[in-house]
Amino acid sequence: MEPITITAENFEKEVLQAKGTVLVDFWAGWCGPCRMLSPIIDEVASAHPGVKVGKINVDEQPTLASRFDIMSIPTLLVFKDGQAVKQSVGLIPKEGVEALVE
Repeated sequence: MEPITITAENFEKEVLQAKGTVLVDFWAGWCGPCRMLSPIIDEVASAHPGVKVGKINVDEQPTLASRFDIMSIPTLLVFKDGQAVKQSVGLIPKEGVEALVE
């Protein structure tokens, strides 16, 4: 499953009302580690069809970044049934991302 773009308009429906696990990647185009993490996020999305994966561009969605106190990017948040349960800040290997969603 391809990652979806999360915005303030669809956040409630795609993340908070979603059943199961949702992995959210907070990123920006100018962020080198974010660009390095992006293909890993895509691989995890393909390998784990039961996990919804979304990406939030912090430059375009500053209210969402502020809502979750995102101070450094990339930041990954894992939601289960609408509740944030795990967080990772910085570039991590594919195994680390997979461990977050399991």
